[in-house]
This record gives sequence, C-alpha cells and structure tokens, in this order.
Amino acid sequence: MSSENTITWQDFEKVHLRAGTIVRAEPFPEARRPAYKVWVRFGEGDVRKSSAQITERYSPEELVGTRVICVTNFPAKQIGPIRSEVLICGFEDAGGAIVLARPDGEVPDGARLK
Repeated sequence: MSSENTITWQDFEKVHLRAGTIVRAEPFPEARRPAYKVWVRFGEGDVRKSSAQITERYSPEELVGTRVICVTNFPAKQIGPIRSEVLICGFEDAGGAIVLARPDGEVPDGARLK
C-alpha cells in the first residue's frame, strides 16, 4: 500500500457504510456478467435494490437473511432493467470470486460503520 492512496478522516466520513439484511435475491439474466438482483433492508421501510456479481459463491436462496455491509450514498446507477441503489461490499478471493463483507455481531439494520 502506498501513501499516495491515503485519505483524511473527513474523506472517510463521507462514505456511508451501513449494515443491512438481504430480504430478496433472484437471478439477473439480463446482466452482462453473472449477477443477482438483490434487495437489502436498512431499517423499517428502507429497502434498496442492487445488482451483485456474487453468483460464484452464493445462491439466491442462501442470501436471504444474510447480513451485509453496503455503501448507501453512491448515486443510483441504471444496470439494464434494474436501478441499483446501493453497493454491496465484498472481497475478491484467490480465485476472483466475491466474498461478502459482513458484520461480525448483532447490529441493527442501518447501523453505520465507524
């Protein structure tokens, strides 16, 4: 890691990283790369859609109920027929598949990473 990539605390505070629960997931056959349509709940009445390229490690059925960490303040982006409203965070494993970033304990939906 290089020091040229450093940011200030104020830069970090601009990124809203929040915990949420996946409440729905389904195949997204219209996507250019294999992906799912995913709905994440961040609190009462706050459910947002995303397109997530996480098909190598997860099935739609096992994603429902999964807690995830997401960036919630990016502008919405049109991806084919879906308007992606949130970025679900993950890490690339050695084979290039995405491993979801998850809270390591019970936190309420919508809790912000500090």
